[in-house]
This record gives sequence, C-alpha cells and structure tokens, in this order.
Amino acid sequence: MQFSRVLLRCLLVLILWAFGLAVNAQGISSKNNSAWPKQAIRIVVTFTPGGAPDILARVLAESWQQTLGVPVLVENRPGYGGNIGAEVVAKSDPDGYTLLIGTVGIHAINGALYEKMSFDPVKDFTPISFLASTPNVLVVNKKLGVNNLHELIELAKAKPNELTFGSSGVGTSLHMSGELFKEMAGIQIRHIPYKGRAQSLPDLLSGRISMLFDNLSSSLALIKAGEVQSLGVTTLKRSPAAPEIPTLAEQGLTGFEAVSWFSLMAPANLPPSIQKRLNQMVRQTLSNPEVKARLLAGGLDPAPGSSRDLSRLIAAEANKWGRVVKQSGAKLEQ
Repeated sequence: MQFSRVLLRCLLVLILWAFGLAVNAQGISSKNNSAWPKQAIRIVVTFTPGGAPDILARVLAESWQQTLGVPVLVENRPGYGGNIGAEVVAKSDPDGYTLLIGTVGIHAINGALYEKMSFDPVKDFTPISFLASTPNVLVVNKKLGVNNLHELIELAKAKPNELTFGSSGVGTSLHMSGELFKEMAGIQIRHIPYKGRAQSLPDLLSGRISMLFDNLSSSLALIKAGEVQSLGVTTLKRSPAAPEIPTLAEQGLTGFEAVSWFSLMAPANLPPSIQKRLNQMVRQTLSNPEVKARLLAGGLDPAPGSSRDLSRLIAAEANKWGRVVKQSGAKLEQ
C-alpha cells in the first residue's frame, strides 16, 4: 500500500512537471511571435529594379520601416522567370524575416512550364495577401512603322518568324501574353526573353527587338513621352490610368485577357500570428489614400485581401495558364 502511494505521488509530480513545461513553451512561443519583428526584414523581388514588383516592394518597405522600427530591405534576385528569387524564399526559415513579391508567373505559370523545379510554387509558400494588378501592354518600336494592332498582324503574317517580341523572362505573364497573342492572331513571332525590363527596354528603343509586352505601370511614362508606340492593353476593359489605349480584345482578339498580378508570400509553415500581422500591415499600407493614388496613377490597381482569397486566385490562374502553356508546347528545365 505504501509503495502504491509513493508511485502515485511520483506519477502526479511527473504529470505536473510535463504540464508546466508545455505551458512555459507555449508562453515562450507566443512571446516570440508577439515580439516580431526584432531584426531586419528583407523583401525579395524576382526581377530587376524599376518594374511593378520592385515598385510594390519599395512602397511596402518605406511604409513598414516607419511603423516597425526595423530596417526593411528590398533584394532583387532576377532570373529564370522568377524562380531564382522564389527558391531563396522557399528555402528560408518561416520566421517572417524573408518575404517574396509573388507573381502570376512564379505561382501560376512556372509549375506547368518548367519540367523540373527545385521548389513547389504552391506548397512551399504561405500566402499573405494579394497586392495589386496591372494590365500588360503591347508596345512597339516606332520605326517599325505600324500604328495599330491590325497593321502589326498584317506585317507579322507577311514576314513569318522575322518579328521578335521581348519579355522580362520565360514563364512570366508578359511571355505568356506574347504566346496568347501568337495563337489568337495566327502569327509567328520569335520570343526573346530577358532578366527584366532594364535589359529589354533598351533593345526595344534601339530596334533590336520589334515589340515588347510590358506591365502598363512600367511603360506608361515612355508611352506618354512618345518614345514607344502602344498598340493595346491586355485586359478586357481599358485602364483608367490610360483610357486612350484600346484593348487587344476590342481590336479583334475577342476575349484576350492577360493580367499581371502581384502578392506577398512567405515560406511555408509561417506562424499564423505573423501571417495575420503581415496581412494587416499590407492592408494598412495599400489602403493609405496617398499610396493608393500614387499606385493608380502609375497603372497599378492595389487590392489587398485575405490569404484564403489569394490561394483561390492562384489555383484558378494555374488552371488557366496551364492550358496556355500546353497549347504553346513550351517546356523548359530550370
């Protein structure tokens, strides 16, 4: 009897000790999450400076540095349609200190385009929030001598495979805009991929490439300055930022739609408390009237939302662009 009582007491002490450890660990974890951030945050942009993803990253960084009290750094990692920078984030610790400006290319196109990838574009990320979207725009070198979409298509049909179109990388929505254009217009033009618009734009201006699909937000200043000729935007409706530019759909390519969108992503298994905090920070920044007005004037339409809505968008876009990749026959290896 005495032995049984001693054993019972020992078991009770062990249970209480284990319970105390669990409570303490939970308290430490909560404390660590609530203390975030305690060090510099980096936002990885998978293209060269100056484009829409870079603009959005710097808007977030500028705002967050003022409110969080820690450095927020923008790091450009271009290459392979965004895969190089995305891999960096996918393989980082899920602690909220390494984030990614996600794109339709990375999360909805590359999975179908690349036969082998070193990361999963969906499973290896935690969705934070949709950021903004922008139409793509078809611009041509002014020396090409075409003034509208009809004239460009006629020229391309007269010179199959002689005209070239540039994009900011294989697998981007800009590349896929060109592939969709080829298919719907029934023409043959050659794709010339670049690491970003910083490389493609000089070649367009010099005439090394015939045309370029670019984000409207990136090309708008050049269009208004008359340095390039715009032939159409890739959305179903005209952009409020440039209502004078017709859509490709209204010029005969009925149903043509290709939108570049951007999101904030983190590595998979990010603590829910940090995910929620980041989502709130995005909403606060992009809802600021001055920030919103500046982005809209530049051709970007900010629309922060829930992480669940972002997951649904990625699934729908992957289905759409997967069909375009299959129809184009494009396949690559990273």
